[in-house]
Amino acid sequence: MLFSSLIEASQNSPFKKGFSTVHCEEAPQDVALTNTHVIQAAAAANTGDSCEFGSNKFFLLCGLGGIISCGSTHTMVTPLDLVKCRLQVDAAKYKSVANGFRVTLKEDGTRGLFRGWAPTCLGYSMQGLFKFGLYEVFKVFYSNLIGEENAYLYRTSLYLVSSASAEFFADIALSPMEAAKVKIQTTPGFANTLREALPKMASQEGISGFYKSLVPLWMRQIPYTMMKFACFERTVELLYKYVVPKPRAECTKGEQLVVTFAAGYIAGVFCAIVSHPADTVVSKLNQEKGASAFDVAKKLGWLGMWAGLLPRIVMIGTLTAAQWFIYDAVKVYLRMPRPPPPEMPESLKKKMGLA
Repeated sequence: MLFSSLIEASQNSPFKKGFSTVHCEEAPQDVALTNTHVIQAAAAANTGDSCEFGSNKFFLLCGLGGIISCGSTHTMVTPLDLVKCRLQVDAAKYKSVANGFRVTLKEDGTRGLFRGWAPTCLGYSMQGLFKFGLYEVFKVFYSNLIGEENAYLYRTSLYLVSSASAEFFADIALSPMEAAKVKIQTTPGFANTLREALPKMASQEGISGFYKSLVPLWMRQIPYTMMKFACFERTVELLYKYVVPKPRAECTKGEQLVVTFAAGYIAGVFCAIVSHPADTVVSKLNQEKGASAFDVAKKLGWLGMWAGLLPRIVMIGTLTAAQWFIYDAVKVYLRMPRPPPPEMPESLKKKMGLA
């Protein structure tokens, strides 16, 4: 019922039009002819879309884009993630990023760098499905609730609330695989594969063992995702307004994807900083049996929770940029509707004397 009502409410979302409403007056015959050509061209472009904005197919394809973007990118950086986790939980042994790679290669070989790739791929694919798919659903649902003018005026808050709502569900899907991944990567001798780890975790800690880090995961991922989406949306808007020398409509698909990558990297740097202390707690929590998030945070101390920040900035910056690039590329490849950056509605322009 919840998701059906969200999808139904999204059909007439102001995001469909980019917050812009145009009113046309009767024009001379030659101008009218030109306008007819423009309308026909726009109609032809619209018929090129593979689905309607706000339709079930649109949201499902957004979820597919999330699966591809999150699953592939997180799996790709598994070696760096493994070293980062080990640096967080055993700083005495893994003194730096370079040292962490050397020690891991010496003890486990090249294959050891990809330890935990399976739960990483599965977990973050599921997370991407909910993160990107539900973000689009919640964004248009909330915009409908507050109306077109408020959706423009308070769009940053809209991005924050929509992304937080989506990530709440995404982390529930991610938690079991994240717990297994950290166990495999940071507990020597526990398990080498996902097939080994799952039954061991179930027998030792029960189902609760897969969700014991859910709250700190929310603490890490919800601020991260809020920053990821809100910062990205506003950065794209600013880049097209102040940096890109022409309107988005005149940019090629390739140029648009370059803007997407740049905005994604900027957002990723802020994401890493905001979510890093909780990320350290999650890594340490899944290593220590029976400990609570508060116990781990107290033991680490304020400075200890910032261990491994530099590699995480590199990892998350690259990761976030790549995710947005892949997600937008999937939209282009599947010919999905991609509304332009939001513009002030005509009704609001008149109220503010800007019409």
